[in-house]
Amino acid sequence: MKRYALALDLVDDLKLIAEYEAYHLAVWPEIRASIIAAGIENMVIYRFGNRLFMTMDVEDTFSFEKKNGMDAANPKVQEWETLMWKYQRAVPGAKPGEKWVLMDKIFEL
Repeated sequence: MKRYALALDLVDDLKLIAEYEAYHLAVWPEIRASIIAAGIENMVIYRFGNRLFMTMDVEDTFSFEKKNGMDAANPKVQEWETLMWKYQRAVPGAKPGEKWVLMDKIFEL
């Protein structure tokens, strides 16, 4: 199993952050299903201020290319992603249009 760590910022507005968290307390069933179908076995998101940190534990067959293709072909995922952009902002250094960015592991105990 492989683990990925990713970062993303939210719009720095307490009302919008509360709305974003409310959506994640009741993630649409189609979104949960798409995450599992992509080979993600565990996903956790943490927040500090407007910065998000996510870990994903994935199956050996998982690839971001495969997941991106599945997401692009899923209208409900596209609806969710469009809605989430209201709350999200790319971290400094992200490529144009890039949301979650991979973080480099620099230490492990």
